[in-house]
Amino acid sequence: MSRLFQPLTIKDVTLRNRIAVSPMCQYASEDGLLNDWHLVHLGSRAVGGAGLVMVEATAVSPEGRISPADSGFWEDKHIQTLSKITRFMGEHGAVAGIQLAHAGRKASCRKPWEGDDSLDSDQGGWETVAPSAIAFGNNIPKVPKALLVDQIQHLQNDFVDAAKRALEAGFQVLQLHFAHGYLAHEFYSPLSNQRTDQYGGSFENRIRFLTETFAAVREVWPERLPLTVRLSVTDWVEGGVTIEESIELVQRLKAGGLDMLDVSHGFVTPDIDSVPWGPGMMLPIAKRIREEADLPTTTSWMISEPIQAEQAVASGQVDVVSLGRELLRDPYWPFHAAKELKAEAAKDLLPLQYARAVE
Repeated sequence: MSRLFQPLTIKDVTLRNRIAVSPMCQYASEDGLLNDWHLVHLGSRAVGGAGLVMVEATAVSPEGRISPADSGFWEDKHIQTLSKITRFMGEHGAVAGIQLAHAGRKASCRKPWEGDDSLDSDQGGWETVAPSAIAFGNNIPKVPKALLVDQIQHLQNDFVDAAKRALEAGFQVLQLHFAHGYLAHEFYSPLSNQRTDQYGGSFENRIRFLTETFAAVREVWPERLPLTVRLSVTDWVEGGVTIEESIELVQRLKAGGLDMLDVSHGFVTPDIDSVPWGPGMMLPIAKRIREEADLPTTTSWMISEPIQAEQAVASGQVDVVSLGRELLRDPYWPFHAAKELKAEAAKDLLPLQYARAVE
């Protein structure tokens, strides 16, 4: 029996299988509003058989967008378009999730295919903020403004307000983006945080923004629904975040109500030469965290083959496999994987309109 296609229940939410669509920025929104592109993009992955479909990194404030074309959740007007998408995904058997984010010093950039570099104010850009006034570097040379304590608290309230809107829009899984060099990760990493107040310096201080933000969101996100975090568990750079630190952080978040960890890595600095790229590169780390923190995990990063995904779940490395590029290549990857693995679930993964022609 395929483990990849066994249901998974977390709190009051049951995924039909262990396949998740990773949050992938589409850079197709206007004023934070999702549109028909997102409905088709996300809806086709639900129709294709994924158990969990995550909406891309969705900014909790306009200044928190990576680009002017990012998804947003800073106003009530965003609820309606997202509600349409969550309804469609639910009608086709997928659980709807969303990732809340703030890009910090990596905000105010062009779309990737337009250069992925900093936008000046006369080009539609804006002033960026971060824990410290340190630029990311390379193609993002803009120096951010260091946040004051009252501004930090305001940003945390933005996460809380966005979580409330996510609930109203019908999402069942909420993820906080604490990875990839964006704001929360910038607080966590000594490479980007040189503050000398209660939000910088020691490990205890550097994780304060993360733990406070998580606790504030947990208060408004129903206990019956999963609250997850995507965390860069290592910076791959000397003097940066370590796996040992991250296990300690995850244990604290679990004590505060974390339901699953999305294990990710890096991107707080332009230096990625030391990343050990390779198939399933994060799976051993995800397994270690799963065991030491006693917490369900998921990860992505170069997982592409059905047997690879099956073994990752069956061996206890992860509870859920998150796929990104592979599901861009093939929205029906879950169905094709079920056929390859001879899983009984294959017969139920496609809508009748397709199944009668494909079987």
